[in-house]
Amino acid sequence: MALFDLLGRTWALGIVWQLSESPLTFRQLQERCETVSPTVLNKQLNELKASGFVERCNAGYQLTRLGKELFGYLKPLGAFSQHWGTMLLHESNQQKD
Repeated sequence: MALFDLLGRTWALGIVWQLSESPLTFRQLQERCETVSPTVLNKQLNELKASGFVERCNAGYQLTRLGKELFGYLKPLGAFSQHWGTMLLHESNQQKD
């Protein structure tokens, strides 16, 4: 439950998702997480670092080995969420007809 609590916090999953491809600076992360405030981003980065999923590097922030493993479990949820969204849209369109 502790993992779900951590990942359920504002922007935690978004940060992990954004760092999955390559390291990013604070500013790059803030740009990719368009609506995140600097305060929230800083707080979430600190919590993800303390939990062992994110670390500082020369290029900014990156996922640790554990963070990459976590993303491996999360990645299939991206495809599922797209499928789910398509289903909801289709059902909504059917109800309008």
